Parts: sequence; C-alpha cells; structure tokens
Amino acid sequence: MLTGQIHLRLLSEPKNIVITTHHKPDGDALGSSLALYHWLKAKRHAVEVVLSSDFPTFLDWMPGREDVIIYPTAKDRATDLLQHADIIFCLDYSALSRTNILEPIIQHAAGQKWMIDHHLDPEDFASLRYWDPSAAATAQLIYSFICTVIGDKEGLTAEIATCLYAGIMTDTGSFRFRSTTSAVHQIIASLIDAGARNWEIHERVYNSSTESRLKFLGYCLLNCLEVIPAYNTAIFSVSKEDLQQFNVTTGDTEGLVNYALSVKGIRLAALFIDRTELIKLSLRSIGDIPCNEICKKYFNGGGHLNASGGSSNEELSQVVNKFKSILPAYKEILTT
Repeated sequence: MLTGQIHLRLLSEPKNIVITTHHKPDGDALGSSLALYHWLKAKRHAVEVVLSSDFPTFLDWMPGREDVIIYPTAKDRATDLLQHADIIFCLDYSALSRTNILEPIIQHAAGQKWMIDHHLDPEDFASLRYWDPSAAATAQLIYSFICTVIGDKEGLTAEIATCLYAGIMTDTGSFRFRSTTSAVHQIIASLIDAGARNWEIHERVYNSSTESRLKFLGYCLLNCLEVIPAYNTAIFSVSKEDLQQFNVTTGDTEGLVNYALSVKGIRLAALFIDRTELIKLSLRSIGDIPCNEICKKYFNGGGHLNASGGSSNEELSQVVNKFKSILPAYKEILTT
C-alpha cells in the first residue's frame, strides 16, 4: 500500500537525502538501506546512510558499507545531515523508537519522512508510506519501489541486486519461511539476472563465523537450552556473564533462537539475552502461533506472526518465568 504518492515528485530533482533504519541493523535493514543508497546516488541525489549503531560483522562485505555513518562515532555530522535533509527514508521500522538514539533527531527534523516497511501496526509519522505486512522483507519492497513504483527496473545494478538479495535471503531464513512466495522467487531470479552472485552471498553471510562465536554457540546448546515438552516449546536463556565469557559482539547471537525451533516437535522457541540495561527477547514459531501477540501483550514488543521481539527491564530469571507462566494460555494452539 502506497500513501502520499504525490510526494514522489520530489525525486525528480537532486535532493539531500538521509537513509535510516532500526537499531542494531540485520541483513534486511542494511541490505535495504544500501540498495536504496546506490540507486539514489545514481539518480544524482546527495545521499547518506546514518545508523544508530554498528551491525554484524558477517554483513561487513556489503557494497557501500564503507560509506555508512555510525552515529556514536560521528554525532555532529550525522545530526547535521538529518537536520538538513529534504527527505529522511525510514526503512524496516514502523515506530521511530526503533531507531534508538536517533529518534528525537528524526522526530524534530524538518524534512519529509518516507517509510518503507513490512512490520505490523505502523505509527503515523511519515508523509509517504510504502507499507505491506505480507512482504517477506523490506528489501522486497525496495525492489518494488524501484522497479514498480518508480518504474526503473533498468536501474538495477549488480551492487543494488546484491544488497537486495542479502536482505531477502536473511529475512526469509534462506527462503524457508512461509513469506517466501512464488513472487519472492521471481524477484530473486531477477536479482540474479541483474548480477547478484547468490552462492557468494550465502558464503559470506553463513560461513564467516569466528572461533569464539562457534564456541559460544556450542556452550549455549549444551548449557542454555531448555525444552518444555508439555507446551512444545524450547528456550535459550543467556546471561551477561555468558556474553562476557565469549566476548560476544554484534551479530554473534543472530540465528541462535532458530536452533531451539529446530528441535523435533518444537513449535515455539524463545531466546532471552541479558544485555545489562534490558533483557532482549526473540520469539520464533511454526504455524499460527502468534509471536507478535505474545511480544506485544507481555514484552513491550511486536513484529510478525512467526518472528517477533520484545524487551523487559526485569531480571533475566523473572522474564523467563513470566514467559513460562503465559504458556498455559496458548496450550491448545501449541499442542494441536
């Protein structure tokens, strides 16, 4: 759904543009941002990508990564760019709070906010909104924005295709999730035709673990996994001491929750991580088990039906116990 289409006329002449995405960007967030960055640069816009934090090292190879501005290391420049932008693209988030420390700067910036996103329940902060919760990834929407809304399929370069492929690949679990429709595969084929080297992207994302990350994964599987057969549920509970022991960095916990979901018979998986200031929660599910409802109702979060996140300022053990206490309310859907 596209609203505010009249504002697209602004792109007919060079503008000052800043692209933003959510805190701790994943593959979809960074891939979408860099793909749009390359396309806008080719159209002679003055464009920058400004992030509120770093991102996983397994994404450090992506084309254009060297041009990304990380706010904590360049506060004055980033603030100036946002304050003087004609357009601020808000990618892969539907609430300004997802940008963390950038929220007040974006909120008070004079430029138009253009949101492109696939998450549920978007806030009303954007003058232009290209939103579809059925999309597999925001990268899918960036592809449609460029090729269908703007009508510039010929503008797809190998760099853009590579970034979009990485975004869709990571947000669909390598094309495993139910959101991977035939339309998604058609887009992927188009991206490969445009120059995305699919085998190389998979290699760079999934075969780039450090030794400490692999040891951390082994430790979690042995010591932090708990299976709750009565509710077909499995959880990982990771303390701040665990993170310190293995020198865990951004991205090292990526995909950990999926190992819990891979246990035979498990339909709901949860990952609890003590980040000191907050307990972060990630939920994954199979079928119609509503991760988004659980996160929104109990853990100040939200997301998609089968993949959502939340947080709590309680102690780790309290958050885990709270999660366990709500399982009886979902017993019928978890066990049928």
